[in-house]
Amino acid sequence: MFASKVFVRSMATANATKVPAILHGIDGRYATALYSAASKKNVLDTVEAELTKIGAVIDKDSRLQSFLETPIIDRAAKKEGVSSILSAGRYSDLTANFFQVLAENGRLDQTKKVISSFQQLMAAHRGEVVVTVTSTKDLDARVVRQLKDILQKSNLIEKNQKLILTNKVDANIIGGLVIEVGDKTIDLSVSSKVAKLDRLLKETI
Repeated sequence: MFASKVFVRSMATANATKVPAILHGIDGRYATALYSAASKKNVLDTVEAELTKIGAVIDKDSRLQSFLETPIIDRAAKKEGVSSILSAGRYSDLTANFFQVLAENGRLDQTKKVISSFQQLMAAHRGEVVVTVTSTKDLDARVVRQLKDILQKSNLIEKNQKLILTNKVDANIIGGLVIEVGDKTIDLSVSSKVAKLDRLLKETI
């Protein structure tokens, strides 16, 4: 419980910190708490770098990912395992204590989501807007430039914001694009049109 007390004390002095974006869900609440504490201690960049490093380790190690996400392993064992991992990586006290809190609260299965949410907060902190475009294959540079130009001029992006576009490949959308900006989704995929047609046909029967 020591880690929880340490983190709660840091939060008590950081709860007045203004966060750059409102996030929802369990991962959003934990990421916001960590952002507030890191901002108060002026270590936002350090924590972001450490979370990115941890995320990369998880992506490369399927056993570690399974360890974090499985409900079979009890909290005490997970807490001990996380302590061992973090001590080997020489992470800051704030990051180490935060993961101890996740372990104590049985929320280590949210690790990847929390990291993603924290990165969203940091992007907003820097005035960036992350746009994810899903397509059936990698988009070429010309299409990416066109999309950036169109989106930058749209009402989805404010004039003082920097657009960061990432391309995700998913063959299941069949064709077209799915564009995600924050909590907004523009579904221009063939799969969504097929689903809509299917609903319409069923309604007419």
